[in-house]
Amino acid sequence: MNHILTIYTGTNCHLCDQAKSLIYPVLQEAGWTLKEINIDDHDDLKQRYGIRIPVMAAPDGKEKGWPFTQGQVKQLIAADE
Repeated sequence: MNHILTIYTGTNCHLCDQAKSLIYPVLQEAGWTLKEINIDDHDDLKQRYGIRIPVMAAPDGKEKGWPFTQGQVKQLIAADE
């Protein structure tokens, strides 16, 4: 299975920075990698996510927008183990 969690972020997004600092310890413990995609570089993603960022997405397509907890990060990746 692909153990990469994607996070959709934006430029100068303080909530995105908070989200990443919350996500990193969970992924490190689980042996997962975080892939960051800045929506500012993609018109389609800007339309899709807009002001909802940060949004994390599991390999199976399940998404969770901010705010989320470390427990919710664990749940999202556990469903993909």
